[in-house]
Amino acid sequence: MDCKKALQESNGDMEAAIDYLRKKGQKISAKRADRDATEGAVIAKSSADNTSGVIVRLSCETDFVAKNDDFVSLAQQLADLALENNADSLDALKALPMDGSSVAERLVNEMGKIGEKIDVTEYAFVTGDAVSSYIHAGNKIGVLVKMNQPASDANIAAGKDAAMQIAAMNPVAVDENDVAEDIKERELAIGREQAIAEGKPEQIVDKIAEGKLKRFYKDNTLLNQPFVKDSSKSVAQMLNDVENGLTITQFKRIALG
Repeated sequence: MDCKKALQESNGDMEAAIDYLRKKGQKISAKRADRDATEGAVIAKSSADNTSGVIVRLSCETDFVAKNDDFVSLAQQLADLALENNADSLDALKALPMDGSSVAERLVNEMGKIGEKIDVTEYAFVTGDAVSSYIHAGNKIGVLVKMNQPASDANIAAGKDAAMQIAAMNPVAVDENDVAEDIKERELAIGREQAIAEGKPEQIVDKIAEGKLKRFYKDNTLLNQPFVKDSSKSVAQMLNDVENGLTITQFKRIALG
């Protein structure tokens, strides 16, 4: 019906009708700028040689649109375009040419067609010796992992296993050395308060807090977590079993919500 109205407004002139729809998309964009776009599709993808990867979160307002095949296809196209052009930031992605215009303009046009706020709200780009990707729960979570050894079938598969773990367990960092200082201080403060509340002697409160911090590392940092497929070993041990010295140096996780 929008297309019919556009043709009527432009007296059957196809180019003028397209301009009409584009202007309508810009109006919808302005009207819906303050709307929450919490639904959408997350696409994670690695390059053919597994040396780079991207995650694109294409957001919309409703689950109905998020599950639409055309919407998911657009998210896939954006991920492919970003990967082909090594877009290293969200701004770089939105500036890329797409279908005769830019990605940013294409998104505005999609708003006019669908009638909802649509935007790429999160983006990640990773390069390295080996990069694995994983999409979880019907395009709800995307993960990239970067490894320190050249790509092979074995370590790419191991990287995907680690990415599945990241999707499910949401670790705060790769290992204890990668944990932000404010998180460490917060966990130590909580540990001290718990020890005091339990009536522990003041002289051992700090020691107890340090012990609780180590437990936090085990539960919440990727390499120290028990591997979900075999809890008898840590993720670090799983990787080393696949290839001596293999480890993960970086990960990115983007999720809806």
